[in-house]
Parts: sequence; C-alpha cells; structure tokens
Amino acid sequence: MTLFEIIILAIVQGVTEFLPISSSAHLILPAELLGWVSQGLAFDVAVHVGSLLAVIIYFRHDISNMVVAWLHHGFSSNQTQDSKLAWFVAIGTIPAVIAGFMFKDWIELNARTALVIACTTIIFGLLLWYADRAAQHRKSLTALTLKDTVIIGLAQAMALIPGTSRSGITMTAALMLGFERESAARFSFLLSIPVILGAGALATTELVASNESVDWSALMYGAAFSFVSAYLCIFLFLSFIARIGMLPFVLYRLGLGAVLLWFVFA
Repeated sequence: MTLFEIIILAIVQGVTEFLPISSSAHLILPAELLGWVSQGLAFDVAVHVGSLLAVIIYFRHDISNMVVAWLHHGFSSNQTQDSKLAWFVAIGTIPAVIAGFMFKDWIELNARTALVIACTTIIFGLLLWYADRAAQHRKSLTALTLKDTVIIGLAQAMALIPGTSRSGITMTAALMLGFERESAARFSFLLSIPVILGAGALATTELVASNESVDWSALMYGAAFSFVSAYLCIFLFLSFIARIGMLPFVLYRLGLGAVLLWFVFA
C-alpha cells in the first residue's frame, strides 16, 4: 500500500468503527471502486489497536470506575451502578462471541459481497431512522437493566452481517428501548471495547499462523491515524448527537447503499 492508501484506510477504519454507518461498506469501496489491494492481516491488527486505544483512553475514567467497583462489589449483593455496568458490558458481549464462533466462517464465505452490504446498509439505516423517530429518549444508563442488556447484546451479534454496523445496530436497539441518544451511544462504545479487543486478538492469531510479511512503518502509520480519527469521532459524536439526531447518518447510509447498488448492477 502507498502512504496515501494507508492514511485513508486507517481514517476510514477509525471513523466507521464508531459511527452508525457501517465499516464494511466503506472498506469494500476502495477495493471494488479504486482497485486497491487488500490491507492484509497485519494492517487490520494495527488499525484495530488504534481504535481500541482511542475508546479506552476516551472512556478511561468510566473504565477505571467500573473495574474498581466490580473488584469490590462484583460478586456481592450490594451492587453499585458502576459494578452493574461492568457486568452489563460483559453480558452484552456474550451473544456476539457465540455468534462469531458459530457463523463467522460462513458469513466470510457467503455474505461479504457488495450486494449484501448495499442491502444491509440501506435496511438497517432505515431501521435506525425509525428507532430515532419513534423513541422516547428518556432513559439514561442508570436505568439500564439485564433485559435491556441482553436485547442490545443480541442486536450486536447481528453486526456480524456485513453492512449492518455494530454501533448502528446497538444504538438502534437502545433507542427502541427508550434510551437517550447519548446514553445509547455511550453504551454502544463501551460494548465495543471487548469486541474490538477480541477481533484484534483473533486477527493477531491468524497473522502469527500466516507467516505474512510485516511492513512496520505501514502498521505504525495505520495505528496512529486510526487512533486519532477514532478519538475525534467519539468526541464529536457524543458532543452533537443529542442535537442533530440520527437522520444525517441515515441519509448518508441510504446514499452509500445506492452507490453500492449502482456498482453491483451497472
């Protein structure tokens, strides 16, 4: 990859990891429309590391409070809000882990196509629009229950389908459950931490087994630009989402899906 391709792909990964616009749809475009080569496992690991560091650093205080509270109260009957949230993040990750082990290989072979990604980008974009319009936007994270967590976790498992968008489908589920936009986004971002960590670990294992040659400068640039773009994305999204709503992202998804459909059928 050229330095330009490295920078663009890293920024795309960092931004689309957290915005409800589907990273799969964006990562397929350079390869399909511009003829760029696949970034490879090593680069995939690097950009995941950058995104993971961004979300951990941004939510460092929340994570610290959750870990400390869980260590003190995690197995007691006297649960605090932070210890419960730590449990909810762990529980909400379980459906995605199970679905990943069961269906990842099948999805990679059969569903990672431009047509599937175009359709899911549009369909789940419209679902996000409906959830945002119909939601009451009243509940904060303090009102999160085990039932809410399981529903959002099951929704996150659906993000294995390319084009769905992990952040998009988890925010959609949270909005339908009546959560405020910012609370829906914050829980979605917290849920991303174990998922990104797991995806990065899996990619690292595959990389070690593949004997793929490593361009260390490309990895450093990829991790750095992914980190910066992901951190700015989280900060700006949480700053403005309560005011702007989900409609701009829905319209963007519809346009992106239309471009992909044009590519497939033209």
